[in-house]
Amino acid sequence: MTRGITYLTTTHNVDGSSSQQHSNSLVSQTDQSNATEGEHEPDRIVVQGAREHNLKNVNLNIPRDAFIVFTGLSGSGKSSLAFDTIFAEGQRRYIESLSSYARMFLGRVDKPSVDFIEGLSPAVSIDQKSTSKNPRSTVGTITEIHDYMRLLWARIGVPHCPECGEPASQQTPQHIVDQLLDLEDRTRFQVLAPVVRGRKGEFVDLFANLSAQGFSRAIVDGEQIQLADPPTLEKQIKHNIAVVVDRLVIRDGIRQRLTDSVETSLQLAEGVVVVDFVDIDAHISPDKRNTGDWEAVDEAGRAKFRSFSEKLSCPNGHILNIDEIEPRSFSFNNPFGACSTCTGIGSQLQVDEELIIPDPDLTLAEGAISPWDIGKRTREYWQRLVSGLADEVGFSMDTPYKDLSKAAKKALLHGKDFKVKVSYRNRWGRERRYTTGFEGVIDYVKRKHEEAESDQARDRFQSYMREVACPACGGARLNPTSLSVLVGGKSIAEVSHMPMEDSIEFMQQLELSERDAKIADQVLIEIHARLKFLLDVGLDYLNLERPAGTLSGGEAQRIRLATQIGSGLVGVLYVLDEPSIGLHQRDNRRLIETLLRLRDLGNTLIVVEHDEETIGEADWIVDIGPAAGEKGGYIVHSGSLDGLKDNTDSLTGDYLTGRKEIVIPPKRRPVEKDRQVEVVGARENNLQNVSAKFPLGVFTAVTGVSGSGKSTLVNEILYKVLANELNNARHVPGRHRRVNGLDQLDKVVHVDQSPIGRTPRSNAATYTGVFDHVRNLFADTQEAKVRGYKPGRFSFNVKGGRCEACSGDGTLKIEMNFLPDVYVQCEVCHGARYNRETLEVEYKGKNISEVLNMPIEEAAEFFAPYQRIARHLNTLVDVGLGYVRLGQPATTLSGGEAQRVKLATELQRRATGKSVYVLDEPTTGLHFEDIRKLLVVLNRLVEKGNTVITIEHNLDVIKSADWVIDLGPEGGSGGGEIVATGTPEQVAKVAASHTGRFLADVLHT
Repeated sequence: MTRGITYLTTTHNVDGSSSQQHSNSLVSQTDQSNATEGEHEPDRIVVQGAREHNLKNVNLNIPRDAFIVFTGLSGSGKSSLAFDTIFAEGQRRYIESLSSYARMFLGRVDKPSVDFIEGLSPAVSIDQKSTSKNPRSTVGTITEIHDYMRLLWARIGVPHCPECGEPASQQTPQHIVDQLLDLEDRTRFQVLAPVVRGRKGEFVDLFANLSAQGFSRAIVDGEQIQLADPPTLEKQIKHNIAVVVDRLVIRDGIRQRLTDSVETSLQLAEGVVVVDFVDIDAHISPDKRNTGDWEAVDEAGRAKFRSFSEKLSCPNGHILNIDEIEPRSFSFNNPFGACSTCTGIGSQLQVDEELIIPDPDLTLAEGAISPWDIGKRTREYWQRLVSGLADEVGFSMDTPYKDLSKAAKKALLHGKDFKVKVSYRNRWGRERRYTTGFEGVIDYVKRKHEEAESDQARDRFQSYMREVACPACGGARLNPTSLSVLVGGKSIAEVSHMPMEDSIEFMQQLELSERDAKIADQVLIEIHARLKFLLDVGLDYLNLERPAGTLSGGEAQRIRLATQIGSGLVGVLYVLDEPSIGLHQRDNRRLIETLLRLRDLGNTLIVVEHDEETIGEADWIVDIGPAAGEKGGYIVHSGSLDGLKDNTDSLTGDYLTGRKEIVIPPKRRPVEKDRQVEVVGARENNLQNVSAKFPLGVFTAVTGVSGSGKSTLVNEILYKVLANELNNARHVPGRHRRVNGLDQLDKVVHVDQSPIGRTPRSNAATYTGVFDHVRNLFADTQEAKVRGYKPGRFSFNVKGGRCEACSGDGTLKIEMNFLPDVYVQCEVCHGARYNRETLEVEYKGKNISEVLNMPIEEAAEFFAPYQRIARHLNTLVDVGLGYVRLGQPATTLSGGEAQRVKLATELQRRATGKSVYVLDEPTTGLHFEDIRKLLVVLNRLVEKGNTVITIEHNLDVIKSADWVIDLGPEGGSGGGEIVATGTPEQVAKVAASHTGRFLADVLHT
């Protein structure tokens, strides 16, 4: 319910005092600012007439070069004002200042719906939606630390032999000649000078110059050519060109000629010579001919090419392929540095025995091998084949798989190299015999995965496969040559694998010669500064090789924040979206200090945030409300913290002062020892063989510092196992031994803040299923029956009842070429989405379009007699979504609103008492009041006998839980253990628990 009638919207002094106040309740505020267009306030950002989404033509005047927090209820208009108005206009103006050529690559930015904005700087948005899913992107690459490390290793790294580990030394021409003379007599070879190694171009002049110097032959991309008639090369493709300097046979008297040829080759190819043994029949693979790679081996394992470098060689005589150490040699995104087996990805998709045999206690007759136990015909075929194999190898079909001999397991997994005799009786009772080969289950799954023609079949077989570290590089992503270059006794991959704190310590303790120290000075300063920024934002548990796709939204946002601090820009407007997400209270202080440092550089920070500590540190606070949706979009307060606390119309002020609070439950629900789900032996990522018990029928919070293993335990193991077992999903869970207690459950639901629909056609009515009942109700009216209308007539997604002029959208998009697209109301239906005939059918005086335009709260009263509809709508009202319109497009809902729509959908279903609800930081984007409503909903689910498990950092949620599982004690390699379990009061008493320390303050224990 909206409280009070006065909302402040306009100019305030920096100390928070209001210079003008208005008391027109929820009215247009065009005239409510004393800052008009044309006046200039260089130290202020002035916004007039902002109308994006639900903003009610608001005006705002805030200071520049300050730390400003936008807060308010979920859906009140914070992001609309901060991102869709202020940031969008700042970005648009900066892009408009660039040349038309530059703008062509940046795309078009729409002008926000606002009358006037003054005082804007070039704007940078740091949100949670920009995480790269590219498997080649890592923490090191997106922070550019890896680029500086590549430069460091290239300039001062000491190459070692990959085989013996001895430091490599330079080779002289005489040394190269002596090695070649040690070859067997009559060995024929060509001396090659690789003048072009993996470079783009046509090289017409190069061919002409080489021919003029007297050379007649060359090898181009693996093919020998005559320089008198060179080929025409494609300009945009990398090429590999080697000049044939000489053709020789090992015999007495060739030393001088060989020396001259080697010296000529070294001079042409900048210190590199390649020897081609012409009698060895081997070829460079086509995919490597343009990369500068000279690796080709025949069937006997003999190398066709041997590279020598004037720069480096192994003292023990091992062959080294170190031509030149460059920064690209340490890039896993470049063929010169990447591991040739995994092409720099660091992992491969391989069949996992644990997934193939999920329960080793089963026998083969009971279907122990999962891929062979799908469908009656498939099961019968493999049972017959395995019976034949059992007779050949000597094992029983009734023996549990875990008790089979090694030979039997090897035969089942990898197949046998002899024929298997199979005999069986067909459906008519006739005996059939045949002999066939036996393909092991691993090769079977690989083959079926590669041959799959549909996504469904491919996903089914991929569910038996897991990403494992590349067997060649061990997950290091680089080739052996690059990994053998060491700085301080460690390779670049070893340092990238260290936690951030250890990496900084390693860089600080490097003992370098005077020459190396001078070379590395500036590089080490840059590396240290960037690593320090990552520590300051609470990411000390990460390492530089962590794939970017595995980062949470909050982690990715804080990495971008650290990168921006490292850039050292001044005079920039930064707009951040809840940077505290995923951050434990212990690390919150460091994040705030980082934000303040960014401000002190001379930048303006606008932070959309609900964290109490962050609000307390702000220079200026803008509270938007008073409620959400249609009842929001006004500025309740703009000024100091004290002014916010004194504002009795502000819900934020109420919670900050204690006028309202989320109360601690008077008692905790009892935990029954015989009703629990237990994860045994969890060892995925950093989990240290953890066994965790999740009690059923209660509200459980899984806590711990960032990176302690919460998401791995709950999302990657527990949820995926439950989804596979209860919902027939095909997820690949993290490594663990088993999960006990599944027989006590019948359903698992994962509730996150992802959108409930990607198009405007999706809305709360369609998602919850209430729209089906509404359409049925309209189809049952007398008018609809007379006209013969079915429920489909009242759908705006199919032809029949919708307006065909706008295809049921209600608006038409007008493309304006170089200007933003304009959306205008459909001239035929005037935004109603239906045709005239459909709109003539009414229920209680309202047509289908008018019903969809009702707020849910009003619709609940309208449909109160119709229980099927009222049940859905009352649930949506209960979760605090009464202000959302029934047909409001899903694309306009915030993350918190989308999450509550999902929860409401589950709430209205009849409870069995055996459901598990898994939530991952459900308080993301939620105000104190929204959290209170969320807890009411979650407790309602538990009261019905269900189980709620949430990963959470918010103390209001943790203190309201019945049971807490705290992981830690630290993040990354220092975490992965259970520090404390029990009620919040019990966890608060555990000294080793960081969560417990903060809980003790909240619980006043």
